[in-house]
Amino acid sequence: MNLAIDIGNTRTKVAVFQGDELVRKEVWETLGMEALKSLAYNQNVEKIILSSVSQIPEGVEGFLKKNFFYLELTAQTPLPIAIRYQTPHTLGKDRIAAAAGAFHLFPGENCLVIDTGTCITMDVLSAAGEFLGGNISPGVEMRLKAMHHFTARLPLVSQGLEMAPRLGDSTENAVRNGGELGALLEMEGFIGWCRKEFRPLRVILTGGDTDFFAKNTKTKIFAHQNLVLLGLNKILQHNAELSEGF
Repeated sequence: MNLAIDIGNTRTKVAVFQGDELVRKEVWETLGMEALKSLAYNQNVEKIILSSVSQIPEGVEGFLKKNFFYLELTAQTPLPIAIRYQTPHTLGKDRIAAAAGAFHLFPGENCLVIDTGTCITMDVLSAAGEFLGGNISPGVEMRLKAMHHFTARLPLVSQGLEMAPRLGDSTENAVRNGGELGALLEMEGFIGWCRKEFRPLRVILTGGDTDFFAKNTKTKIFAHQNLVLLGLNKILQHNAELSEGF
């Protein structure tokens, strides 16, 4: 049994895998030692991978190193994919994991991996399993908050699952379109460019706003909410196979 831990900007996601099968997933506000111990021991976990874009709580790594086959995802971690990025040391761990997940699901295919979280990342993975790079832009919530924060009178508008009228008929709808429709059109425009450059192309959507983009885009995509966790598990398996006894 493997355990994948993804500490993000706002939440921690953990998933238990039996081989390639995700058998349990939990979302925590923070990574707490008692919850971690309970999950790991109750699920008979042997190997654990941890990816964090923020600070790892004190004591966690010591506990994991002492009791499990433990791997922290870093820029030096051996990967099942090749990185063709000029600054691999600054490449987000979630982007690496999502690409590894895409390579596992669709080996031998060009993939555009779109992660719609706090930021929207759009990355290309070649059919040969090479991470070629991509773009980063503000997520929908960040766009909406920025318009309110940096202006004197624009209201703070909440994101909705349904799109506002494309021609905003109120200030609220105009702001929503700036955040929601703007992000959607940006995504569709980049998909169109990539489909010309990398043929054929598989488009994979993941992240917290997956439902919104999947519902409102006319582009053919494959949605996978747990792509990052799946990729972390594949990276863990790859490294365990490199170590004797696992």
